[in-house]
Amino acid sequence: MPTADADAAGLPDVVRGPRVVCHLDLVLAERGMTLTELSARVGITYANLSVLKNNRAKAIRYTTLVALCEALDCQPGDLFSVST
Repeated sequence: MPTADADAAGLPDVVRGPRVVCHLDLVLAERGMTLTELSARVGITYANLSVLKNNRAKAIRYTTLVALCEALDCQPGDLFSVST
């Protein structure tokens, strides 16, 4: 049963508003690259990239974002958008 500060899915109010959505899967597909290959290129574990790709990350460091953009030859806006 939902509480006053959670919705029917059990998500707190803060999660229901606008959120950042990761498009890493689309960018990888466009480049014919796997998550394993990206992991090796940027030095980030497969598990951590998977968390990011599946929109379970709560934050990302600028250094990580820059490494991803360099490895994928893209801009931050190619990897992320804001969903309302």
